[in-house]
Amino acid sequence: MGYKEQPSLITLVLVMLTVLPTMALAEPPAIEPSAATASAVRTAPLTIEEVLARIELTHPLLRATGLERAQARARILKALGAWEPKVRNEIEFDRYQTFNLTNVSGVPNHLSSGYDDLMLKLGHPWGWNLFLGIRNVFGDHATLLGDNTNLPVRNVQSPAVAVPQDLQLFYPQQMMIVGGKFNLLRGFIINEEYAEFQQAELSEPQAEIKVAQKRQDLYLAGAIQYWDWQVAVKQAEVQKQNLAVAEARFTQVEGQAKAGKVSPLDVVEVGQEVQRRREAAIAAQRQAEYEQYKLSLFLWENGEPVTPRPDWAPEFTGETPLPTEEEIAAAKVAAKEDRPEVRALAIELQMNNIDVKLAKNGLLPKLYIEGGPAIGSIYWVGGIGYRVGTFFSIPLFNREARGKVAHAQAEQERLTYELWNKEQQVSIDVDNWVSAIVRARDRVRAATEAYRLAKVLEEGERKRFDMGATSILFVNMRERNAVEAAYDLYRAQYDYVLSRGGYLLAKGALSKAVGASVLAKYGDPIHAAGSSGQQIEGRD
Repeated sequence: MGYKEQPSLITLVLVMLTVLPTMALAEPPAIEPSAATASAVRTAPLTIEEVLARIELTHPLLRATGLERAQARARILKALGAWEPKVRNEIEFDRYQTFNLTNVSGVPNHLSSGYDDLMLKLGHPWGWNLFLGIRNVFGDHATLLGDNTNLPVRNVQSPAVAVPQDLQLFYPQQMMIVGGKFNLLRGFIINEEYAEFQQAELSEPQAEIKVAQKRQDLYLAGAIQYWDWQVAVKQAEVQKQNLAVAEARFTQVEGQAKAGKVSPLDVVEVGQEVQRRREAAIAAQRQAEYEQYKLSLFLWENGEPVTPRPDWAPEFTGETPLPTEEEIAAAKVAAKEDRPEVRALAIELQMNNIDVKLAKNGLLPKLYIEGGPAIGSIYWVGGIGYRVGTFFSIPLFNREARGKVAHAQAEQERLTYELWNKEQQVSIDVDNWVSAIVRARDRVRAATEAYRLAKVLEEGERKRFDMGATSILFVNMRERNAVEAAYDLYRAQYDYVLSRGGYLLAKGALSKAVGASVLAKYGDPIHAAGSSGQQIEGRD
């Protein structure tokens, strides 16, 4: 009875295995033709150096941030407009009665007089303004020369009244005019226009800091994404190899079951393991594809992202020497000088210091002196007039100025504390990432040894299974442990390269552009995205 049931059971198992879904690993979706062409011809692995170089050369966000430079130059031009030399022309025309005005002719008479002033006005950041120009008079003949022949009473003659006695130029009715305004207390050297210009000048280094900050952010994000993609590809390869081993064993055990050497249940167990590993391999492949698409956003070529292929992923690099005490000390100094976060606060302090000086200048009274030719043709006809005046004013309690000073000084103190804290933070970052390098290196060593031992146990268990000394269950367990050990090793290697990248971040190296010699391997450094917004000779 039992002998007759065994063939039917074997047949049932074989039928079940035949109808089980044999899902093949999904192939990656088709990519764009341009990217496909580049992928077809490329054989070299993708390195972290190339990722950073391509970010510097082509990344649109870095190019967009570079336009901060152009905006900084525009701000300087705008501030310079406060002292822009101006050509100004003023014309005035008046009608008057000589009897009521100067009694030149002795009888009332309506006459006309006017002048045309053409002048150049100049300003200076220290708070003074000058103008220099030419005045040309026009009007009736009697007005210009004092000739009363056109009047009813002709026995009274008067001298020429519209002829300047000083600063006369090329003809009697033309003279040179000068004048200006000078701040003596408030507004002298320090004033709102000059403060705006000084802060505008600081906007250029501020723009460079913003570019450095964006570069650092992109370099760090690109490097992390590169390592995420690298570890995902390697883990997918482990799962694919593990699946291939299970499929080969299934073929072996299936043949043994047909020959009656093993139980049909062993075939079922091996088939179940194949499906488990196939599911894990599909999930790992999906993770690798997900990471490669994210990495493509850092690899631009001809205005489009380039999707990396799995065969571009290199092996993880080995150990590198740890930084010495001297190198760590130098890294801390460099961090305080090169980290964009520190440099940005230093610029803010300089800008606020200008506000402090301006606020303190506002405590002074207003006192200025101005002078120049008198305005109005009455002064021209009745005799050349000049005017000089002074102005003095100060609020009784000066609350507004004192409030501005208090606010600016408090802001200066706040920024000083923030700068001090940031300097200590970047210094601690260096120590933190050195510690991370040391611990990650130790983890890599331990994980490497654990992986080696797991592979030894895996091979030993397979030999025992081939000799019939163990079951397929223990073989599967050993192989799963080997996969987990491989995963742990790749994760430790990932943390190791990440800690090395974090050390470069901590000392400010990622805020600096990749060298021109490296950029030249992958594109034209002259038109790099990191140079966007730079002033080109002859352009501005």
